[in-house]
Amino acid sequence: MPVSRSRKSATPDPFAKAVKPLSPEESLPGVLHIAPPAEPVPFILKSDYKPAGDQPKAIEELIKQFKNGEKFQTLLGVTGSGKTFTMANVIKNLGKPTLILTHNKTLAAQLYQEFKAFFPENAVEYFVSYYDYYQPEAYIVASDTFIDKDSAINDEIDKLRLRATKNLLTRRDTIIISSVSCIYGLGSPAEYFELMVRLKTGDERERDSILRDLVAIQYDRSDFVLERGTFRVRGDRIDIYPSYDDVGLRVELFGDTIEKLSWFHLVTGETIKEVREMTVAPAKHFVTREESRIRITNQIQKELNEQVDFFQNSGRIVEAQRISTRVRYDMELIRETGICSGIENYSRIVEGRLPGTRPYTLLDYFGKDWLLIVDESHQSIPQVGGMSEGDKSRKTTLVNYGWRLPCALDNRPMNFAEFEYKLPPQVLFVSATPSDYELQKTGGAIVEQINRPTGLLDPEIEVHQIEGQIADLLLRIKKTVADSERVLVTTLTKKMSQDLTDFLIEKKVKARYLHSEIKTLERHGILRDLRIGKFDVLVGINLLREGLDLPEVSLVAILDADKEGFLRNYRSLIQTMGRASRNLNGRVVLYADKITDAMQKAIDETRRRRETQIKFNLEHKITPRSTKRKLEDLLEIQDPLEEVRGKGKSQGAGNRGTKLLQAADSATIQYDARSVEELEIAMRDAAARLDFEEAAKLRDLIKGMGD
Repeated sequence: MPVSRSRKSATPDPFAKAVKPLSPEESLPGVLHIAPPAEPVPFILKSDYKPAGDQPKAIEELIKQFKNGEKFQTLLGVTGSGKTFTMANVIKNLGKPTLILTHNKTLAAQLYQEFKAFFPENAVEYFVSYYDYYQPEAYIVASDTFIDKDSAINDEIDKLRLRATKNLLTRRDTIIISSVSCIYGLGSPAEYFELMVRLKTGDERERDSILRDLVAIQYDRSDFVLERGTFRVRGDRIDIYPSYDDVGLRVELFGDTIEKLSWFHLVTGETIKEVREMTVAPAKHFVTREESRIRITNQIQKELNEQVDFFQNSGRIVEAQRISTRVRYDMELIRETGICSGIENYSRIVEGRLPGTRPYTLLDYFGKDWLLIVDESHQSIPQVGGMSEGDKSRKTTLVNYGWRLPCALDNRPMNFAEFEYKLPPQVLFVSATPSDYELQKTGGAIVEQINRPTGLLDPEIEVHQIEGQIADLLLRIKKTVADSERVLVTTLTKKMSQDLTDFLIEKKVKARYLHSEIKTLERHGILRDLRIGKFDVLVGINLLREGLDLPEVSLVAILDADKEGFLRNYRSLIQTMGRASRNLNGRVVLYADKITDAMQKAIDETRRRRETQIKFNLEHKITPRSTKRKLEDLLEIQDPLEEVRGKGKSQGAGNRGTKLLQAADSATIQYDARSVEELEIAMRDAAARLDFEEAAKLRDLIKGMGD
């Protein structure tokens, strides 16, 4: 059967009216143009299984079209067809640095783990927002209230971000899994690259010269405790703890000659490996040369003078005094140390950009020849398109009332036109339900991956009228439970999910509900309990779509399927129905009084896929089998930071935070210094696990103790 087909699509580009870049990319000073290598970069793919189902044809078609010069391609991969493995094979065959963009941190963490397993010998990195929690500075005009910035940076994620950019600029066999954080300002890649300290055995280098270079790239001297981003000196030996790694770098001198370079264990001090060359990347993404500080502060002073004059001429003396005091303090810090709190608000001046131009982002670190894969593109692309306006009004208010200079407005994410302008020569969109944008970019042509390696079929679909839906649902649930299988039920509202759950429990059905107010850690526990049979029916709203792998689920029931809107559009229906596609007995029931256009389209597409799968299985003599996954492989979303921290450090951390919150709710926690310390430890543990909801609740509890 053909793997690709064409669709006629006259749908206009939904982002066609996006604001165009103010100037060409080449006008940005410091853009790093990395020349592509003469040969593809060797990516070594390791896996216990070979491509199966539609994977071989999909891989062949994608690689063929890319090598023939196609810039955009779309992979329509149904749930359970092994899209990630196909993506890995495309990366291996094209041999280019790759950015995999997805729409949330959880999916990014899952992909990071999968690609680390596929490419253990290559650089697979993780790039998401490094804030455990973040409250941006803001000014409320009505009450004359200034809210200062409140944030906590996750040290381990910061380390992974720095490692990602360091590897991008020093090796080409790099794959980065990223959230939308990749379109936010990051600092000039050319400046970052040029400021790297390069050392080689046999080179003539004075010890003090090396120390000055380390200080210039934001490393601090600490002769007692060696921490991340510091170095210590013992005679002619310099020990460096890189900001982006978990091994130390040691430089040993003989006079003014570099005699030996090595990696060493940060705890034992033992030598791990001797090397001939060594590169130390800056400790921070925003770095400034000492000789550039005068230029930077002069330009800040010039903009400050203009803004003060504006306020004074308008009779706004308070705003003039406010901006003058704040900015002069920042300028003094930049002169002395090269950095200040909130230096990103001066990024346009630091980087020498023109007013209105976009900031440098992770995309600029890839050079010219690379591959972009947009996973779950129907979600990720709209998210990218909606980010640029998110904080514009907040920053405009800060500028208008003298809290920030106008240059702060240029500390922003890329708008969609700028994102499109920066796209690499090759882009792969991946989704079970590609949107109009992807189809418009590929002229309607897609590569399909419909037939699963397991031979599983898309679920059968039945439509049932709304009258009597609960009674009918109850009968279906009892039959499914009798077969030792599980059920997912989707509703339109949180109240409906709770009421339905209560009703099912009254009818002796083991049921639970899942909605947005249930924190991440508890969600994982609920889903695990569903799999092991502690309960049989899970009721939810729109949380039962992308990213859930529940092979025990054989029935998906969608209530009020004919209520048109976001939760019942074509793509949402396809994604929700896909939750039943990992079970041999998978089936879907839609409760509706009429068949909407979205329902009909979803039903027709599912039936087309099912017919294709049946034909494929007959031709290849495949007997469908349910997906088998170990319980420990699911829901316990492994932490991409585990390799950084070392196993066991966060043992029981989730229980600690949950118990402390429960104790607070029941007023049994004692408000003393010890309990605050426990809460802070639990908060940081939760943040390190990427459970930001629990971390935020623990933070609020700590703050409440001080009231």
